[in-house]
Amino acid sequence: MRIFLLLALSLNAYAQTSIHKTVKALEDTHTREETFIQLQEAENIPFISDDSVLFIYRGEARDVKWMGDFNGWGYNKAFQNIGRQLPGSDIWILKASFPRDARLDYKLVINNTDWILDPLNPRHQWSGVGGGSPNSELRMPLWKADLVTFPQESVAQGRLIKDILFNSKLLSYQIMYSVYLPAQYDKSKTYPVLYVTDGYEYLHENMGNIFTTLNNLIHQQKMEPIIAVFVDHREPVNRLNNRRMTELAMNEAYLNFFVNELLPKIEVEYSVSRKAEERAILGTSMGGLTAAYFSFSRPDIFGLAGIQSPAFWFRPAIYTTCDNPEKPPVKVYMTTGVINDAEEGARKMKAILDKNTCTYQYKEVNEGHSWGNWRNLLDDILIYFFPSKA
Repeated sequence: MRIFLLLALSLNAYAQTSIHKTVKALEDTHTREETFIQLQEAENIPFISDDSVLFIYRGEARDVKWMGDFNGWGYNKAFQNIGRQLPGSDIWILKASFPRDARLDYKLVINNTDWILDPLNPRHQWSGVGGGSPNSELRMPLWKADLVTFPQESVAQGRLIKDILFNSKLLSYQIMYSVYLPAQYDKSKTYPVLYVTDGYEYLHENMGNIFTTLNNLIHQQKMEPIIAVFVDHREPVNRLNNRRMTELAMNEAYLNFFVNELLPKIEVEYSVSRKAEERAILGTSMGGLTAAYFSFSRPDIFGLAGIQSPAFWFRPAIYTTCDNPEKPPVKVYMTTGVINDAEEGARKMKAILDKNTCTYQYKEVNEGHSWGNWRNLLDDILIYFFPSKA
């Protein structure tokens, strides 16, 4: 233990020294330009050393702030996010420390008005649910993107039937969804089925990119072939109008639409299983709330619940809904980031799952409320629900 502590202290001291030396070189008018150019050409901005980070911005400004997952996008006032201007220069810096396996989204705020991407950082990550624009991305040294999220050669591609329209009598409006069929789909076979809320974003290559993950996992025989249904909450004729905050807020009418209209339609048109233990509901944020609501309200329908960074705070009644050990068991995989994400509610729900009849897996990561977080964990959920039988 003593050796481990000495090593940890030594590594931390090295990191601080590296950051310290870089700051000194930038402060020194004789070495400033050379140091800045070296960092820029090496694409080493933000400058990272072990668990320490030096954010750098160059430009004329009255003040510069860094906003991101690390300060809850402004809600966490304890994080010091105001940059310091180096004397006699147009360079601004901010020092911070994060877990060595963290991955964080952020932007810069110039003069308290202009929110911009970090012009010195080439890495981008599209924003959280409801987003559609990029943030700058900070990757700490031990964070790794899962290779299964990237297209790979010689992988058989499934088929995606996009933007199917359905007129719901129960909801009195039109719904749009897409369907994933695995490669070599055979109508004579019966496939497990996954229903996905925020389907447009789970499918988007800059957000969930689940199409690629499904193809790779099935090809690698890490999961069995499945059919997946991606429900889009955007109004089909006006896609700027997203109904998710209503549809996914423990909405009984929306649950009835799923059970009494959508599922029967899918089960007639595709070879999907009608067993609860082979039918999953997956969602993130408000969709995570809905996955818990659907599965624990109707465990006879949804026997599998994938819950990512759940917005349980939005409807605290969800804890009572899930706290019923007499209902049939549900198999749950719940994930959350622990840097200003949904960790408080997720941990409260975990305590409930500990004492009821369901089986579950639970995972925390050093990330925020972002698709970079959720995309990297999809393979864990899919393999847990649909392990390969090969």
